[in-house]
Amino acid sequence: MELLKIIREPAYLFLMLLFPAVLTLVFGLAFAGIPSGIPGVSQFEVMAPGLYAYACIFIIMVVAQAFTDDREQGLLERINTTPTSSSEFIASHIISNTIISLMQVVIVIILSYALGFRPDNGLIGFLSAFIFVVFLSITSVGLGLVTASISKSSGTATGLSFIFILPQMFFGTFVPLTSTTRIIAQFLPSYYVTEALTAIFNGAPLTDLNVLFNLGMIIAISIVIIALGILIFKKYGNK
Repeated sequence: MELLKIIREPAYLFLMLLFPAVLTLVFGLAFAGIPSGIPGVSQFEVMAPGLYAYACIFIIMVVAQAFTDDREQGLLERINTTPTSSSEFIASHIISNTIISLMQVVIVIILSYALGFRPDNGLIGFLSAFIFVVFLSITSVGLGLVTASISKSSGTATGLSFIFILPQMFFGTFVPLTSTTRIIAQFLPSYYVTEALTAIFNGAPLTDLNVLFNLGMIIAISIVIIALGILIFKKYGNK
């Protein structure tokens, strides 16, 4: 159902598929020719790992809107009368939104490659990005559930979702960090994805201790947040 919405509703199509494409093109055209201070590396290449994470965090808003719409339209009540459990319904959202996130990453990969971005480890670097995107997507679904639980309408859900989106955008994706903002960023899931992808794109293998630490952190965060989101939604949001 969620995947069909993308095809049938232009707003969903733009937000979930065209928005990452437009964002990558804008940043690529604006920063590809600007030096980063690292010899032979443009500012766009420095920012590119954060674009992968940035594309995923908007899933929070989509999930919050979807669950709120389902509740307003009585879909959740009808599901409660069927053998389908709440866990199965939520799992379907996790799967569908992870698929959407992977589609977004493919778009970012294609466009960033066309704009001249080349990871030091080539195809392995691009493929490694999918591992981290999956867990960031799961985390975003959990945050979307939390948002839907405290929202009375889809409009409210849209506004409240930015409580989780904006901090991750400014402190955990493509915006350069200072010593102060890095402390804040360490509390955000997107930070660990961006840090890991930056290391991988610079040639670090998946077995690198820094990469493994960031992978462990995003896995742990995704498990905690999705479990918390399910519990809160079952208690408050499924009514």
